[in-house]
Amino acid sequence: MSVPAIDCRNLTHRYGDFTAVDDLTLHVDTGETLGLLGPNGAGKTTVVRLLTTLAPIQHGQVHIFGLDARRDTMDIRYNLGYVPQQLSIEPALTGRQNVDWFARLYDVPRSARKQRVEQALEAMQLLDVADRLASTYSGGMVRRLELAQALVNQPSLLILDEPTVGLDPIARDSVWSQVASMQEQFGMTVLLTTHYMEEADVLCDRVALMHRGRLRAVGTPTELKTRVGPEASLEDVFRHYAGSGLEEAADHNGLGTVRAGRKAARDAG
Repeated sequence: MSVPAIDCRNLTHRYGDFTAVDDLTLHVDTGETLGLLGPNGAGKTTVVRLLTTLAPIQHGQVHIFGLDARRDTMDIRYNLGYVPQQLSIEPALTGRQNVDWFARLYDVPRSARKQRVEQALEAMQLLDVADRLASTYSGGMVRRLELAQALVNQPSLLILDEPTVGLDPIARDSVWSQVASMQEQFGMTVLLTTHYMEEADVLCDRVALMHRGRLRAVGTPTELKTRVGPEASLEDVFRHYAGSGLEEAADHNGLGTVRAGRKAARDAG
C-alpha cells in the first residue's frame, strides 16, 4: 500500500485554554481531493497551519508522505503548495515577478526556474498579463496568480484555504478548472477548505466535517448525504453535523471569550 499523503493521529492543538483541534485522526490518500468543512471556528485553519508546518505539533502525530511534521519541516515544505485565506501576492511586483519570487523561495533550480515560472503562468492562463503589476489584477486573476505561485515547485500536496471566497461564479469556475487540470497533469493530492457546499460536492472525493475542533463525519459526499436522508444535500449534511448548537455555542462563549481566544492565538504565534 502507498504511504498516505496526509496521516494525522490524535492531533490536538490549544491556544491557551481554548482547544482549537481536539483529538483529530484523519488520513488523505495520494491523489485524493479532500474537502475539510465546518463552520467558522471549527478548527479548519488551525489544521491547515499544522499540516503546512506553520504551527508546531503540540500533541499527536502528523506525517506528510511519511515525513514527520516535527522533524522534517523543510522537506515537507518542499512538497507543498499552499494558498492561504489572506492574499499572498506583492502588488508592487508584476505577475511574473511574483511567481519567480516563489520559485526562489522554493529553491527551484536556476536552470529550471524560468521554464517553471512560464509553465505555472500558462497553466493559470496568466501569460498575457504576466508583465502587468499585480495591483492591476482582478480578484479572480489574483487567486489564479496565487495558484501559480503555489504550483511553481510542482508540489505533491496542494493545500487551499478557502481559495474562492469573494469570487464571482465565473472566476470560481476558472480557478477550479485550472486546479483540476494541474491535478490531472501532475497527480497532486488536494486538501481544501470551503464554505461553498456545491464546490465540495462536485470537487471532492471525500469530505471531512469538523465542529468545535472535533471531526464529526468523514465520507464521500454521496455517503454523507445518504446518511442524512434520501433527498439530502451536502448543505443538509453540514447543518446536521454542525448546525445544532451553533447558537448555543455563541451564547455560551460570548464575544469576550472569542476575543480572548484570538488574543491567545496571536500570543502563541
